[in-house]
This record gives sequence, structure tokens and C-alpha cells, in this order.
Amino acid sequence: MLRQYELVDLVKSYDPDANEDALNRAYVYAMKKHGAQLRTSGDPYYSHPIEVAGILTKFKLDSTSIIAGLLHDTVEDTDATIEEIKELFGEQVAQIVDGLTKLAMIELKSKDTKQAENFRKLLLAMSEDIRVLLIKLADRLHNMRTIQYCAEEKRLRISRETLDIYAPLAERIGMQEIKTELEQIAFRELHKEAYESITARLNFLREKGSDLVPAIIRQLEKDMAEGGIRCEVSGREKSPYSIWCKMQKKNASFEQLSDIMAFRIIVDDVAACYQALGIVHSKYHMVPRRFKDYISTPKPNGYKSLHTGVIGPENTRIEIQIRTQEMHEVNEKGVAAHWAYKQGEKTAGKNFRWIQELLEILEESSSPEEFLDNTKLEMYNDQVFCFTPKGDLIGLPVNSTPVDFAYAVHSKVGNTCVGAKINGEIKPLRTILKNGDQVEVLTSKAQHPSPEWDRFVVTGKAKAAIRRYIRANKREQFITLGEQILERTFKGENLEFGEKVLISVLPNFEAESVEDIYAKVGEGIVSAWDVLKAVYPSYKQSKLGKVVKSFKAKSLGRDKKNKAEPLPIKGLIPGMAVHFAGCCHPLPGDRIVGIVTTGKGVAVHSIDCKALEKYASEPERWLDISWGDAAESDLHVGRLKIILANEPGALGDLSNIIARAEGNIANLNITNRTMSYFELIVDVEVHDLKQLNDIIAAVKSSKVVSYAARAN
Repeated sequence: MLRQYELVDLVKSYDPDANEDALNRAYVYAMKKHGAQLRTSGDPYYSHPIEVAGILTKFKLDSTSIIAGLLHDTVEDTDATIEEIKELFGEQVAQIVDGLTKLAMIELKSKDTKQAENFRKLLLAMSEDIRVLLIKLADRLHNMRTIQYCAEEKRLRISRETLDIYAPLAERIGMQEIKTELEQIAFRELHKEAYESITARLNFLREKGSDLVPAIIRQLEKDMAEGGIRCEVSGREKSPYSIWCKMQKKNASFEQLSDIMAFRIIVDDVAACYQALGIVHSKYHMVPRRFKDYISTPKPNGYKSLHTGVIGPENTRIEIQIRTQEMHEVNEKGVAAHWAYKQGEKTAGKNFRWIQELLEILEESSSPEEFLDNTKLEMYNDQVFCFTPKGDLIGLPVNSTPVDFAYAVHSKVGNTCVGAKINGEIKPLRTILKNGDQVEVLTSKAQHPSPEWDRFVVTGKAKAAIRRYIRANKREQFITLGEQILERTFKGENLEFGEKVLISVLPNFEAESVEDIYAKVGEGIVSAWDVLKAVYPSYKQSKLGKVVKSFKAKSLGRDKKNKAEPLPIKGLIPGMAVHFAGCCHPLPGDRIVGIVTTGKGVAVHSIDCKALEKYASEPERWLDISWGDAAESDLHVGRLKIILANEPGALGDLSNIIARAEGNIANLNITNRTMSYFELIVDVEVHDLKQLNDIIAAVKSSKVVSYAARAN
């Protein structure tokens, strides 16, 4: 454990103007507050914040950061308060400590929710001051170094959280050293056998190639000297976790990997980087698709370097990284290498694009768990780099589409995206983008996010924005539908209806507003009769006859202003979520009824569907609907049950018969098979009931078909 004078000397060694008095007071304050508290290992608890401060000195952080590191657990674990810290050590220290304090006082539903809430608070805090993240990473690193003293369940949970959240965060801000050590320890805990196996193989290679690495370094130094390049050459072994990830990604064995060793050539300036690259490529064969220029297009965290794979000295396949000393410093220490807070200035994290994107995801996510999932998507990705028409660089995950690109530019651009030009050609929105593509997003004010987009976008930001729009749009539909269902139910029983009568029963349904009640009724979570009983507790429901026979309810939500516009289904609110029931597959020509379902809008059934029996006691969920003028212009699925001869060519004959009747087979399932026949369920896309009946008649006339009928 660092002693008080040792810590102060370390800070003064790189920052002579550091506040020595404040550092001494913070050290003593942390020791006194944590007092006799012990860690799981049995060490005094105050050893933890002191070691965290020691880690921060390795990255030459300012004295404000070191003091905050010493005090980061005092508010959570002792009787210290933020006000006291503010008074003793200043407002900046107090804000950082507050940002680091966990949500210990909030009662949470699950460990996942707690993790998500803590990360949410960390994100908000680091958006105000990035030093919060730096101290949090140092805190996590020291906890991981001593994780062996925790119970197994806790070790696994913390290790998974480290791999999912903190290692990617360290990579995002370029803290390569911290990222590698966090991954190493977490990997050892989560995949012990794989870790030991890879480590043993690395040790074997180290012994076997003890002469090989120095020989390659000597040859590269000689090559550079002959080319007039002044440089330093070093060899670097990939970490076990990095090797394991590559094995998983490529589905390859350890022996099949070719770039376990990487060599760095550090030169004086950028021009020398490209000169050195020319020397390497002129002397050795380049491995195809292994060259990457991160100098002209740096990674989002500021990483710059030239990477190339070659068949190098000693006829060995190696990776070579070429960079300047300044680049090397930034690549290893990230934001800590050059940021303004070294002069004591506050650096807001929201000035950085990736934090802005995480904040947007936070605003658009409906729950802490969804936020955490989308954030993981945003942080864990291999990058492709695309350009706007103005030449701005946008970094995206692999398999991104123009929709992901549009949301990366701005949420408004994503929401109004109607098409895209990729390298000057109009392409579908599902197109997978490649490195170097120039993407122009086409927009329209009339466009809105489509639920279909959620199936192919890959960025967390795009998914969060699309889901937010869908939630908001569905809620509006459910509110309108719920209000009309309630109005019909109350008036059907000759009872007064209005917002005033509903306000008094808001607590009964855990609702904050009358609109919340409407939405729950529209979604089917709460029945209209439950609401009526809550408003009029002593009222008894009138007797109802058989629902289907007496079903004469007035259709809801017909848009009188748009009578001329052909609608697929009449009697629904325009834009309402609707789906056709899979139990009866209704077609234009069938008499139909709408049933308000939980979470899925309105389900359309044929009037003779047996599934309607379970809704007989809930008349408020029934809607009077009918096929509109435009119904037959769409394709609908009709289901057939067919018994087909088990002989060569029979299935082909059946397909041809359906095709000649202009039907399209959407799905086919063999439900039973014997030596002489097949029983099939065939879904056919048709325009209406008449077309389906024509197909049934044509199928029945075939000699290979012994039975054909509509399946309900």
C-alpha cells in the first residue's frame, strides 16, 4: 500500500503545482472515515482507495482526480456527505465523488436492473466530467486484481459485468493497458480452462521461440537503418483473451492463428510511418486484406497506427504496427495522454460523439435493461468506416445498414429516412455497408420509422430510436381505442362517462392520468367492465345474450373525412395495430369480427371461428368491422388441408395447380406420412375467398389429391 508521502511524491513528480496540502488531507480523511472497515481479503478497507489513487498516478492525472479517487467510497460506505466533501475539498471533487457513488439507497427489482441503473448514473456523471469514468475504471481494476477473495457467484457476476461494460468503456477512451488487464482477469474467472490452455501454449511458444523474437527485431531494425529510418522496434504478444476471441470469431484452433506476435516500429513523424511501411512492403510479401491505415482514418477513441501483415524475417507470418511516439502514447493511455484536465480544467464527456450517442440511447430506452442492452450493442463492435457526401467520417459496427448510418448522423435524419445512395447508386435500406462507402441519406418529412427496420439495424442508437417511436405510436392507438371502448361500454349501460368520473379511480389501475387508463383498456390489459365496476362499485351488469347473434355494436373510429379513401378493413381507427388471426385465416368474402387483444392491437377473426368462444363474456372487446374496398388488392393467407398421394411428382403437380390458379405457396407442412399418402397443411397467398375456393376446386380435380378443404 502506498504511504502518504509516496503518493504525494508521485503526483508532484509529474505535476509540480499539485495541491500538496489537499492531497495530504484527503489521504488522512479517507483513512479516518473508513477506520476499522475491512475488505473481503482481510486488508484494511482504506487500502482500496489508496491503491486506486496509485493507479491514477500512473496515468499522470491531476490532483483533483487523485483526491476524488481517495474519497470515492466515503459517501457510500461511511458517514461522510457530499456537502462535507464539497466544503473540505471543493465543488469539482464533490461532483466527481457524487458521480461515483452507487445507487445504494434505491430499492431495485433485480441485479440486472441494479447494474443497468448504476451504469445509467455513471453515464450521466461522466457526460459532465470524463474523470468520473477514469476513476471508475481504476476502481474496477483494483477490485478485479483482488477478486479472488470473493465468493464464486460474485466473482462470475463482476467478471461478466467487467467484460460487458468496463473493458469496452476503457477501449472507447483508449485506455489500452487497463482494458487488457480487465479482460485478462475477467477471462480467467469466466473461462478458466480456456485461459489455462492458451497460457500454457503461449509459454511453450515463448520457450520454443526464445531466439526467434530477438532475431525478427534485429532484422527489422537493420531494414529500417538501411532505409534511413530512425526507430525503435519491439515485440508484443497478444493477450490470452484476444487470442480466445479470435479463435471464437474465426472458428479456428490456436495453431491456425498467424498473428499471435505483433511487432511495433516507433518512428519520429507521420512521413516516416509511411516510409517505414514502404520499406516493409518492398522487402516482405504482404498478406492480403491485412493492411489497415488508422492514421488517415483513426478509430473513434483516437487510436492511430499503420497495421500490416507480412511474411516477415525468418519466413514467419507476423503483424507489424507502425506509429510515432506521440501516437503510441495516446494509443496506450488514451484520453489520459493529452486532455485538458491536466491543467485543472473540467472536461465534459458529452463533448465526445460516442458519449452523446449513449445519452441519446438513454433518452429513448423504455427501461434500464433495454438501455443496457442497446449500450452493449453500441460499445461492442468491429468498425466499418463510411463517409457522408461532405467527406465526414462515420464509424459503424460491422453489418450496419444505411438506416444505422442515418441514425449515426442524427436521430432526425434516421426517423425521416426513405432511401439511400451508396457510392452514387440508390440501394435498398437493408444493404450492408462496406469500408469506404460514401452514403447519402434520402429523407422525407412524411416518413416515420418502420417496425421492419428493427429487424435489420445493428446499432444500439438506431434500435432505441425505432422502438421508442413504435411504443409512442402504439400508445396513441391504444388511447384512442380504449377511450371509445369505455364510452361504448358506459353508454351501453346508460351510465355517465367522462374524464371526471375516471380521475377518482386512477390509483385502482396504477395510472397517473386518464390517458393511462385508456391505453390499458385499448391494449387489453384492463377490461372496460373492470373500469366501470371501479367507478360504479354497486352497479350490476345487465344480462347479455349470445354475443355473436346479438352483435350489433356500432363500428368505432370511422374517419368521416376520408370516406373516399379505400381501406382494407372498415371500422378500425386509421393506423391501428391489426393482425389476422392464425386460427381461422380470414379472407375477403368471410364475415369478420375484431377482438381487442393484449399488446397486439386488434385481431381479425372470421365470425364462425371457434376461438371466439373464450371472448363471449367480454363483449367490450368486440369490434364491428368489415372488409373495405381495398382488401382484395392485398394478398392474404388462406390455409388448406390436403391429402396427397405418396408418389413421385405429386408435390410438383400440386404446386403447378396452385400456380395456374395464381396462388402462391407461402408455407407447407407435412403433418402425417404413410406408405400411400401425405397429409399436408398448405398456406396459400390469395386475394379473396373466391380465389381460394377456385384453388380448392382445381386441387380436388387432380388425380394425386384425395382430399382438399379449407383448414380452420
